[in-house]
Amino acid sequence: MTDQPDLRRGESRSAESSSSVVVDLKEYKQSKDPAPVTFHRRELDAILWIYGRMVGEGEWRDYAIDHLKDRAVFSVFKRSGEMPLFRIEKNPKLAAKQGAYCVINTHGVILKRGHELQQVLKVFNKALKLVEK
Repeated sequence: MTDQPDLRRGESRSAESSSSVVVDLKEYKQSKDPAPVTFHRRELDAILWIYGRMVGEGEWRDYAIDHLKDRAVFSVFKRSGEMPLFRIEKNPKLAAKQGAYCVINTHGVILKRGHELQQVLKVFNKALKLVEK
């Protein structure tokens, strides 16, 4: 079960020829398979608050959360069998550039992008309308 050739009868391996390397299993796993990007509790609270409001208004009905290697995605659906109406994405690689958070519509158009999730989620705020008597 080793990469070394079998020993003949009477031979022994010297300490110099066999090298023992101790590897930290946690570090090895992280280097081989990095942890996926996830939403933190505060981020999910803000997203689910908007989601609850929109469900109450009858506009949204279902959601999905994907934790991928490079980004986390919260998808919102009108019906579960359709394409998502909106995707709220967190991409840490863009944090220093355009901002880690963005809202994308069904057609793939970025509606809003920014460094703070609260500012990005303002795209879902309703605009006030002038009502005449």
